Amino acid sequence: MFRVGFGTDSHRFESSKVKPLVLGGVCLSHDGGLQANSDGDVILHALFNAISQACGNYSIGYYADELFKKGITDSREYLKIALKMAKEKGYRIGNVGIMVEAKKPYLGQEEVDKIRRSIAELLDIEEDAVGLTFTSGEGLTSFGRGEGILAQSIVSLYRDDMGHP
Repeated sequence: MFRVGFGTDSHRFESSKVKPLVLGGVCLSHDGGLQANSDGDVILHALFNAISQACGNYSIGYYADELFKKGITDSREYLKIALKMAKEKGYRIGNVGIMVEAKKPYLGQEEVDKIRRSIAELLDIEEDAVGLTFTSGEGLTSFGRGEGILAQSIVSLYRDDMGHP
């Protein structure tokens, strides 16, 4: 049996410019992160939501608020909860597609590849099973105007007993 989930997350940039910007588990800068109780990693949050949705569970806030109360702000730790959900139901990640809408930061191929590798490692899948694209959206939304970052993700899950798709 296969399952598919769709997730999204967005955060605006912090005005203080003291928080690191983290995307896909990779720290990209130390002077302009996103407003959030956690590290604000919209990519991992969108992935969490997609995996949790495919499992028939809740969005990230349901789980993350308790973690934050314990002082846990690393979104990689949050993602482990979603992966545990999938594993407990007998599912593995097949592949993921991630679309990020933002005017900034501009990322070169080196940074994009680093994020893809990080996601593949976190999800225990091959790097070519991670689709990652970026758009400015032609400046038509607040994300395209540089006020924050939006990430959307789709994920396919398959049962361990079915073999890899």
